[in-house]
Amino acid sequence: MRTAVAEAADTSRDAVRGLAHDAKTAAHALRRLSSEQKNQTLQAFADGIRGARSRLEAANAEDLRAAGSIGLSPAMIDRLRLSPEVIDSMVEGLHEVAALPDPVGAIPKAWVRPNGLRVGKMRIPLGVILIIYESRPNVTVDAAALCLKAGNAVVLRGWKEAFHSNQVLGQIMQEALELVGLPRHAIQVVPTTDREAMNELLTLEDDIDLVIPRGGEALIRFVSEHSRIPVIKHYKGTCHVYVDEFADVDMGVSIIINAKTQRPGVCNAAETLLVHERIAPAFLPAAGQALVDAGVELRACPETARYLRGLPHRLATEDDWPAEYLDLILAVRTVPTFEAAVDHIARFGSLHTETIVTNDYGRSQQFLREVNSSCVFINASTRFSDGFQLGLGAEIGISTTKLHAFGPMGLEELTTEKFFALGEGHIRR
Repeated sequence: MRTAVAEAADTSRDAVRGLAHDAKTAAHALRRLSSEQKNQTLQAFADGIRGARSRLEAANAEDLRAAGSIGLSPAMIDRLRLSPEVIDSMVEGLHEVAALPDPVGAIPKAWVRPNGLRVGKMRIPLGVILIIYESRPNVTVDAAALCLKAGNAVVLRGWKEAFHSNQVLGQIMQEALELVGLPRHAIQVVPTTDREAMNELLTLEDDIDLVIPRGGEALIRFVSEHSRIPVIKHYKGTCHVYVDEFADVDMGVSIIINAKTQRPGVCNAAETLLVHERIAPAFLPAAGQALVDAGVELRACPETARYLRGLPHRLATEDDWPAEYLDLILAVRTVPTFEAAVDHIARFGSLHTETIVTNDYGRSQQFLREVNSSCVFINASTRFSDGFQLGLGAEIGISTTKLHAFGPMGLEELTTEKFFALGEGHIRR
């Protein structure tokens, strides 16, 4: 006899299969939408959220009570809270996405063959996107808005601690979809926190076109290992600032302070400082003092330690070089050559973001060519590795995979390109 647990598991699997199939059906309808219709829909989302504040606040209060009972940290509870300011920012974010250019239908490239056949490439939606995320409830709205503007249906599986908030946000957006005459299944929030439901979704390659996990390294590795669907991966952000021998010392200090201390808990914060040995005597005492004054713990190689002149620090170990601290901790290494800095980044980096500080144009261009991370900056903080800061308007996440998308993913990265050909009775001979 089958157990109740087994029957419940089967019911859960059937439910998510239906959910994914409905999303695929809805994706076909979204392909017909004009930019104006998409923007009207985003406005309907904004109106719906604005008009459902009390309903949303009640759901969020339920999540906050549960979070308090399980001992969630104050920082995590703060991430979970939908304050009036956060709700206002969600509404404003919808208006910002509506104002962005629609990538669908754009023709980035076209040419004419010698036989007169006109060939080109056109941007089209990806189809159905599954987003699995450990983040604030506002990501539910941001992700849905970006996917819809790019013509995609989306299935959202959010943080279990935000379950009630995410469910209500999903309902609000589905009500808005129906109001403007679109299929409600274009945006769906998975109605369970059951891990088996997520596992089942990751097998549905016939209905889901892409998976984007957002969260810690453990989540992203789990999704990558269990998915039959292509996955946009970003395991961690081991970002480097390299201060070249031709750098301006004050500029270098300013950049590393910003890159490390502005928001140390984010993936584009610097985790390792590399310093050319020729500038180390001038740079390291100044940078070390500024970093210590900012509350940063330094983990230094023996050569670096010589220049810290009594400043508190620990000797670095091999485990420090690939580390993503997400805290006020910085690994510091003095390197003998430019090539040694590039080799260090290639060995220990995570393909996220690297910066060179230098006044030598040739050296800056060499760094740009030889460092193959998704974002490479010259004389700028790693903190600019962000879709909004780079002019994308908004982002769905960061990709450190090299196929399809590499770096911050905006609307354009939520589309792909198809070839088209325009003939006049052309036949191949």
